[in-house]
Amino acid sequence: MAIGSIGVRTSNLTITQASLQIYTTAAVRAAILELSIIQVTGTAQSLGFGRPQALAVTPGTLATFIRDEPGSPVCVTQTSLTFGTSPTVPLVFARRWNSAATIGVGVVWTFPRGFIIPVSAGAVIWNITTALACDVNVAIDE
Repeated sequence: MAIGSIGVRTSNLTITQASLQIYTTAAVRAAILELSIIQVTGTAQSLGFGRPQALAVTPGTLATFIRDEPGSPVCVTQTSLTFGTSPTVPLVFARRWNSAATIGVGVVWTFPRGFIIPVSAGAVIWNITTALACDVNVAIDE
């Protein structure tokens, strides 16, 4: 396994929908090591992180993680920011965050043993209340 990273800006601001989905292919599982969220605008919001009950249908605005070490095999884990049908809400959130109404406020969640995303599965950041654009940075071991 090797370390990969990605930085994206969320754009789906619909309450009770995912703003970001991280998902694996049928070929690999991934372990999220760290996830940070930085708010772009100055309004309070509540976000949750967890495993959706079902992945998105027709995910869009796709981006693939990049390797931290040049020459390593290409990552296959991806993120999606838009969806034909949003992923479903997690039954239980692994993390929640209630932000202050301040531009640049953020949170860093670490997972010392990795938050495992099994083969052909995913994790989401969920818009619990008012949703704002955020910069999201994720480090994985894939």
